[in-house]
Amino acid sequence: MNGARQHHPATSGSTVVLVDDRLGDAVPARAFPALRAASVVYADRGLAESTRRCLEALEPPHPGELLERAAREAVVLVAAEETSPPAAALLEAGAAEIRAQSPTGVELLDAVTVMDRLRSPGGCPWDAEQTHESLRTYLVEETYELLDALERGDRAAMREELGDVLLQVLFHARVAAEDAEDPFDVDTVATELVGKLVSRHPHVFAGDGTVHDAESQHARWEELKQVEKRRESSVDGVALGQPAVALAAKLAQRARRAGVPGELFPRGGDVGRELFRLAAEATEHGTDPEDALRAVARDFDERIRAAETDARAAGLDPAALSGQQWHEHWPRR
Repeated sequence: MNGARQHHPATSGSTVVLVDDRLGDAVPARAFPALRAASVVYADRGLAESTRRCLEALEPPHPGELLERAAREAVVLVAAEETSPPAAALLEAGAAEIRAQSPTGVELLDAVTVMDRLRSPGGCPWDAEQTHESLRTYLVEETYELLDALERGDRAAMREELGDVLLQVLFHARVAAEDAEDPFDVDTVATELVGKLVSRHPHVFAGDGTVHDAESQHARWEELKQVEKRRESSVDGVALGQPAVALAAKLAQRARRAGVPGELFPRGGDVGRELFRLAAEATEHGTDPEDALRAVARDFDERIRAAETDARAAGLDPAALSGQQWHEHWPRR
């Protein structure tokens, strides 16, 4: 390549345009002047076939011949990788480089493609057999694993578990695309999400200045949902299948916003009513009862493990500890 630089320096108009053809037939706008001024435009073999057809460009010759031409006139090579032999030769010879800037989120396209491959004929037999119903357990498990990673502040685990939750979204969307009566795909899901976010944030997207803080935003969000979903009840849309403490907290929150007097809330008399009362009081004071209970449960878990470790170090069998021995080895915090 050093010899190529000495004997065949590229003209000032020669350019390598690097594109990400996962984005379709997209060429960066700042490459247009070079494309218009070029004597010849080549499309590298590594480009997607659709992109090569759209460019209506020639296939590049052998690097040596390519460099000879680039030394005489302006040559543009559109390529997907700077390491391909034609692109590397031109860049080594001094050709300019214009690189397309991929938007945030472009890697999601690869995730969708991989999911499609796994589900399609010739893919994974297990993936091909799954249904919305069979995947429910995994969605719940992955969500709780993500919550655990968030609580522990484990950044590596957060990245992994967010990916696992994303997989469930992609999986369900791919299964839904095969439905004979009401098919929809991941693009439909994304489109509806964007529409929802925009419609529920008019203060951001429509210049509505009625929201000034997080609390007023939450209230406005509920108002917009009520109109958007044509809800007949203030508790419509509350997922009754969620954990009981979280369900109680959500119902109490909705009821309070609807003006239901506090004395009508379930309270006293049995364990269930007492738990509901505590959950309702927690939300009234801005505390998430599910998180609060989980924090206490995790602390209790750690204390049990610490006591067992301490007892084991003392030569005792943790499975046979007496009440007194549990007291003796219980961690003091």
